[in-house]
Amino acid sequence: MPSSGFATGFAGFVARAQAEGELVVQPRMGMHDPGRMRAGLRATRAAAARSVGTITLDSYTRTGDLGSARRALDEGIDLNGFPIVSHGPELTRAMLDGVCDGDFPVQVRHGSAAPQDIFSALMRAGIDATEGGPVSYCLPYSRTPLSDSVANWAACCRLLAELPEFGVEPHLETFGGCMLGQLCPPSLLVAISLLEGMFFRQHGIRSVSLSYAQQTHAGQDEEAILSLHRLAGELLGDHDWHVVLYTYMGVYPSTSRGANALLAEAADLAVRTGAARLIVKTVAESYRIPTVQENVSALEYAAAVARRSRRSMIIGAPSDTGIYEQAWAIVQAVLDLDADLGVALCRAFELGYLDVPYCLHPDNARRTRSRIARDGRLVWAEIGSLPIAHALDDVEHPELGSSGLLSALSYVVRKFDGDLLEDDELPTADLEAG
Repeated sequence: MPSSGFATGFAGFVARAQAEGELVVQPRMGMHDPGRMRAGLRATRAAAARSVGTITLDSYTRTGDLGSARRALDEGIDLNGFPIVSHGPELTRAMLDGVCDGDFPVQVRHGSAAPQDIFSALMRAGIDATEGGPVSYCLPYSRTPLSDSVANWAACCRLLAELPEFGVEPHLETFGGCMLGQLCPPSLLVAISLLEGMFFRQHGIRSVSLSYAQQTHAGQDEEAILSLHRLAGELLGDHDWHVVLYTYMGVYPSTSRGANALLAEAADLAVRTGAARLIVKTVAESYRIPTVQENVSALEYAAAVARRSRRSMIIGAPSDTGIYEQAWAIVQAVLDLDADLGVALCRAFELGYLDVPYCLHPDNARRTRSRIARDGRLVWAEIGSLPIAHALDDVEHPELGSSGLLSALSYVVRKFDGDLLEDDELPTADLEAG
């Protein structure tokens, strides 16, 4: 990550932490009640970790059903997140007062393909960071036409880009490296993350983060994140950017031992690959929404693992299975379609140059398939029209039926909850904090 030119706000906080050799850790957290949301943010800030806060929005706000969000608030019905539009900027500002500042920035997370009202609300509340993207918040979460999502996100980027006029530099994170959370091979995750980051830049956003979601094989993930760094350096140059790693987003281990082992692997991976931020998950992920304390425990555990990993880190040569070459081929093919990245993204999905396995959105060609190889790597089984045939050593073609798909979806659970952990040393939760 190039040195940030932004001394304040979300981007500046992350840059300072990375310069000081600390991993920034972040929870998923969203409560509809401002008092509870404030308490959750205060607990996150007080954690023994270099943390940032999260305000996750509710489903009604995400889908633009603001009438239902308002009725739920009026009738005292619980929502599954913070309804930032319905609460209004004054209430949100009051909730953040004395909690959010230069030492503890917050980010709004939402999941919307049409987030104009959300962007307006968070800006009026004084928040400078959010995330998503025209592809990553459209294909997995809605049936909104991709062309509409592209237009919506272009408008939102231009709106957010007005913040520097008020002395605040906005930061926008692409969710492109997390498509469907699992079973999307790393080269496509890297490519979509880069393309969305470039889309943001084209529409005036000067500070971006590029996401990648932990998958099924640590060595493959290391190669993917290093490829993401390399491509970002080539395509984003010295603009402000950093990499954010998501702890595994698929079916999560149900035992505390398995959940902690998976989180520890994510924290170690973040340190080894130079990721600046880690989105954590908790021991409760497999069966309910985690409590604030469970989130804090996960933040502190991940931070402690990261510190231990940094002290004992030995840099070796990463594997090279062609992830960089595949991702570069996809990105280049999309960039060649049109100078306007929004137009290029839509055209790429029409042609199948971008095609997400197992994604049912009408604008997705649905001709690609993936599978988990014997060594645990996530590989292509069918590449459809992806422009990567020349960059592949091999493609596995066995038919993946319903039982095979279910087996692949549960692979990480079986790996971390099962016998594979019996002889492994697992870091303890009371790792020294130094």
